[in-house]
Amino acid sequence: MRLILLFLFTSIFVDAQNNLLTPFEKGNKNQSTTYEECIEFYQELDKKYASILMIEQGLTDSGKPLHLVFYSSDNVFLNTTKKTVLLINNGIHPGEPDGIDATMMLMRDLASGKIKTPKNTLIAAIPVYNIGGMLNRNSSSRANQNGPEEYGFRGNGRNYDLNRDFIKSDTKNSRSFQKLFTELNPDIFLDNHVSNGADYQYTFTCIATQHEKLGSTLGNYFKNELYPSIVKDMNKKKIDVVPYVNVHSTTPDKGFEQFTDTPRYATGYTTLFHTLGFVPETHMLKAYKDRVHVTYEFMVSTINFADANWEKIKQMRNVAIEEFTPGKQYPLQWALDSTKVSYIDFKGYEGGYKPSDISGKNRLYYDRSKPFTKKIPFYGNYKPTQFVTIPKAYIIPQSQWQVLDILKLNGIAYTQLQKDTIIEIESYKIESYQTSKSPYEGHYGHYNTKISKSIQKVKFFKGDYVYNTNQTSVKYLVETLEPEAVDSFFNWNFFDTILQQKEGYSAYVFEDMATQILAENPTLKQEFEAKKQSDKAFAENGGDQLYWVYKHSKYFEKAFMQYPVYRVN
Repeated sequence: MRLILLFLFTSIFVDAQNNLLTPFEKGNKNQSTTYEECIEFYQELDKKYASILMIEQGLTDSGKPLHLVFYSSDNVFLNTTKKTVLLINNGIHPGEPDGIDATMMLMRDLASGKIKTPKNTLIAAIPVYNIGGMLNRNSSSRANQNGPEEYGFRGNGRNYDLNRDFIKSDTKNSRSFQKLFTELNPDIFLDNHVSNGADYQYTFTCIATQHEKLGSTLGNYFKNELYPSIVKDMNKKKIDVVPYVNVHSTTPDKGFEQFTDTPRYATGYTTLFHTLGFVPETHMLKAYKDRVHVTYEFMVSTINFADANWEKIKQMRNVAIEEFTPGKQYPLQWALDSTKVSYIDFKGYEGGYKPSDISGKNRLYYDRSKPFTKKIPFYGNYKPTQFVTIPKAYIIPQSQWQVLDILKLNGIAYTQLQKDTIIEIESYKIESYQTSKSPYEGHYGHYNTKISKSIQKVKFFKGDYVYNTNQTSVKYLVETLEPEAVDSFFNWNFFDTILQQKEGYSAYVFEDMATQILAENPTLKQEFEAKKQSDKAFAENGGDQLYWVYKHSKYFEKAFMQYPVYRVN
């Protein structure tokens, strides 16, 4: 009887354990979970373990909700200042599912006690961010990737690349993410990916966010202490870590530079909130089981560091907030600093060129029978090339509701004017810009934007919005509202209506008015004649001359090129 009971107990235990195996573990480790299997797995974890909680956090373009899964050793899931908060994002590109499968095992192993239990860290994970892309399951869209057998597609339900949508916020996915992110306020953020590009020996590469953008104190802590400690722990597990090899169509043995993550990207966005960001990038040509393994181990190493250093991480983030305050200079544009170079022992493969079987022209190839280790230069530093002074506040008219809605999603604090008020402000005019000739993620974006400035007294109305910059989200305000910033709302086409005149004139009528305007304004007349003398094309074009007078008259519309966000200095 004892043997029978023991057999039954063992069978029940084994069955229970098998039910908590992931599809990746049940197969030959070249399979990835489906969306349905993934959510069911977390539902089971939620039922079985008090330390696991799964909630819904808004909708996605697919129509399905975005889920957030928590692990807490004390079963308390509130974001308190007593713990570090680690947020893991998976499946932003569902054709790169390593993190999806690795995080399922990680959360189970944390809850079951299989791995070290973090006492000072609250872990939150988005099981699948791009649900629409994961539902678009196939075996061929990642042409150069070595497994798994099936996976999702890069574009979401509306064919947006979600890793370009963290500022423009065209998708429900992005809007749901922004709300949960700013409410959670994570200290560390991981966005799991798979690389493409060059070939080399490493299974694991990593984008450590541009440390300069974190400010001097937090940035130096990130670069000199936090990241090296995690890498050292990975090395103890016999896993090499190298910076993301941002090299395409050539070999990396002559060196490469750090990927610059502007705010359109996940870690570029999270950096705006003083969050320490990583993008693990496993190598596409390595076996899927190995890619999932190293992704899992990087998350464990990060958790262990966060748990051991939770107080200092909190302290460093608080110090960083004080570096970005009204009146201080903010770096708006960056360029690679080629004067600062480090040398890494890079493990690559000999590469070269040979005639293509397709075209007969030279094509790149790598020879895996010829591995090498050699020191190569790595450029991991950027320098600011343009600054702006952080104003005391920004004022945005209530008519700009599209921008205001996104600021609200991001938890940006504001007040509203209680009555109509005349305020002295700094005003911008858009002087020049260039526009992309091809569509990019649904936009014909602007770049090389230039502005002019003036001090004016402007009447604002009851209900207009005031955003004081003395808040933790100041970097987000500056990066989105300063039109010359790379990923500003202006450059993402939010204000394109100001770039088109709404009124004009009938030339046969305005000819006589122009004559009178010049007669009544001797200084303007002098300017006009000087321009005719210095600009031959202008002197030969009557239409341009008439328009010049119109543009310099009181009849020219004030809204043209007038940037509708104002600075209080």
